[in-house]
Amino acid sequence: MRKRYIIISLVMAAFSLQSCFVAKKYQQPQVDIQDQYRNVSTTDSTTLANMPWNQLFTDANLNALIKEALHANLDLQMAIERVIAAEAYYKQGKMGYLPTLNLNANAGNYEASDNSPSGIANGGNGPNYENYQLNGSISWEADIWGKIRSNKRASRAAYLQSEASRRAIESSLVADMASAYYQLLALDAQVEVAKQTVTTRRESLETMISLKEAGQVTEAAVKQTEAQLYSTQILLLDLEQNVALLENTISLLLGRNPSTIARSNLKDQEIKIQLHTGFPVQLLRNRPDVMLAEYGLIQAFELTNVSRSNFYPRISVSANAGFESVNFEDWFDSGSVFSNILGNLSQPIFNKRSVRTQYEVSKARQSQAKHNFKKAILNASREVSNALYGYQIEQRIFEIRKKELKALSKAVQYSEELLNNAYQNTTYLEVLTARSNALSSEINLIDSKYKQLNAIVELYKALGGGWQKE
Repeated sequence: MRKRYIIISLVMAAFSLQSCFVAKKYQQPQVDIQDQYRNVSTTDSTTLANMPWNQLFTDANLNALIKEALHANLDLQMAIERVIAAEAYYKQGKMGYLPTLNLNANAGNYEASDNSPSGIANGGNGPNYENYQLNGSISWEADIWGKIRSNKRASRAAYLQSEASRRAIESSLVADMASAYYQLLALDAQVEVAKQTVTTRRESLETMISLKEAGQVTEAAVKQTEAQLYSTQILLLDLEQNVALLENTISLLLGRNPSTIARSNLKDQEIKIQLHTGFPVQLLRNRPDVMLAEYGLIQAFELTNVSRSNFYPRISVSANAGFESVNFEDWFDSGSVFSNILGNLSQPIFNKRSVRTQYEVSKARQSQAKHNFKKAILNASREVSNALYGYQIEQRIFEIRKKELKALSKAVQYSEELLNNAYQNTTYLEVLTARSNALSSEINLIDSKYKQLNAIVELYKALGGGWQKE
């Protein structure tokens, strides 16, 4: 009965002290998020981030590549394993309220030295005896100051942080795959232009040789045409090398050995949906990196609670009971039963400043996490604004480049006609310049098309898209 009173009194003391102090509750810090993005007026909460990637991208080959990457990408697989590990710690944290229970059994023969104190006391004969023991022990710590609860919330935040990290990798993987795919299509288109140009310049070289034989151009004009052919062949080789290197990069994203990537063509790529951005405050729940930063802040906040609780007393109860006997046949006899119970109250007094140091470090880490959270929000808003502006500019550049290519193509046509008709005011240098400018313009137009598509991908990623499920 006395043991029961000890337990009851300690438990009641624990709960009465618990009412005197409760760990602080986390509150999201005030963050300055404007109602609008820079240069964009939004009145609707609809955001591109909520659209699944397979609805945004309509190219069947691209969707197949993204799906394969989400199942086989090694970085994502490692992130999933980190989530599993964090979940295990979270499950352990949820069990912090429960007591610790252990069961031990041992049996042995003990023979003391004749010259040991016990041996001398026994006339120079060290005692020799057997001992058999089976006992269970239980211990429990009262969560007076909210330490266990704070540890539980900290482990939950760590788990959610790992989950947000996985989402961030998913979002980046979808964007990286789409960007690399569009770039590959652009390189294919540029390779095709370079091949056609090589063919055209071979024909031009044959024409120039004929004109030289007819006395209409000099040998210098022939050599300049020949050199221009070589420069175009070098350009073609560079582009083909870039295609191979990019295919290898995409293969790495897919978690496979370098191989050919199935794809369509650039001219069929169109994203015709409206690019809704929603409000900046929606980044808090759409951007995985912002969520990751906030969960990091929550974890740091709860660990500060834990450090603060170390300044206060700890109350714990432990008990031990079982069977012990020096004779095997009496091991489980009623006379072999033993038990004990212990209540413990400990208060740190002087421990070389370790408790205060831990608390100050926790507070500093919490402040760092808070600054990191605010920085993540500012960075997210910046990336959305950059992507929006980039998309608007690339649209305008693309339209101008189309006009530029049309004008330069006409210039090549007119200069070649004048040269072939032996027009005296036309030099072959003008023809070479017109051809070179036209080729550069056509290559740049393809690149502008890619940048236009890539700007949409960047906007989708910046808004927090790519990890949502259907």
